[in-house]
Amino acid sequence: MGPTATGKTALALDLAERIGGEIISVDSALVYRGMDIGTAKPSAEERARVPHHLIDVRDPEETWSAADFVEHAQRLIGEIESRDRVPMLVGGTMLYFRALLDGLDAMPAIDPEIRAALRARLPVEGAERLHAELRGVDPVSALRIHPNDPQRILRALEVYRSTGRPLASFQSGAVGTVPRHWRRFALWPEDRERLRRRIAERFDHMLASGFAGELRALMERPGLTAGHTSQRAVGYRQGWQWLSGEIGPEEFRERAVTATRQLAKRQLTWLRGMQTQGLEYLPAERVRVEDLLGGADR
Repeated sequence: MGPTATGKTALALDLAERIGGEIISVDSALVYRGMDIGTAKPSAEERARVPHHLIDVRDPEETWSAADFVEHAQRLIGEIESRDRVPMLVGGTMLYFRALLDGLDAMPAIDPEIRAALRARLPVEGAERLHAELRGVDPVSALRIHPNDPQRILRALEVYRSTGRPLASFQSGAVGTVPRHWRRFALWPEDRERLRRRIAERFDHMLASGFAGELRALMERPGLTAGHTSQRAVGYRQGWQWLSGEIGPEEFRERAVTATRQLAKRQLTWLRGMQTQGLEYLPAERVRVEDLLGGADR
């Protein structure tokens, strides 16, 4: 694990080839189809070198949560181990790592008729009207959820309509912890200014590689809005602002680079708080595959 733009992909590929590994992506944006350039998704050539999992498994209109990740990751770990290969969890969505290691809150079963009815109302009434309804029954969740975040609004409403209880009442204790005694590596940038430059350079490379075209294609998808979970990813959120005319191209770049740097800072904060998880911190600028191999291969 490690912050964005620290070289996780290249290092993981080299390590996987050495130890017979298969990579399970721990990234909340890589799951979405059609979001390749702005997420720095591993290329077809890289994915041909080593089996990858949890990439391109959702359309951008669909949701993907920490619970979805844990469910799929647990299954994949078992399948990979059954093939006598090594599962490797690689990515920077720290919430997913924490969910897999520490477990998730128990969530209630949702009445499928209630879910279907709420989802049928969304395109007719709009997210803001449903958000106003949420304020009346679960004001705590309404304060936490943006009025233009339809998926989270629907989730909170369906929980309340199915149980009569607010969403927060189910978020008070983790369950389902999966103890894993694997080695846990974190890439740690020693030179923060170098990381800042690398983030800017990588975004410029994305622009040169056709990121604007990717954004336009997403905006043209029927039913996809800036409020969908997938489009709140760094770079995409700012891209919608640009292509909708809210900001100009220079401000788009500036906002996207700034948001990516802020993301890296948050990721480092998460990693610092996970010191009790047995992480081995490695210098991102100098790490080699050999540094990871001691005891990692079978």
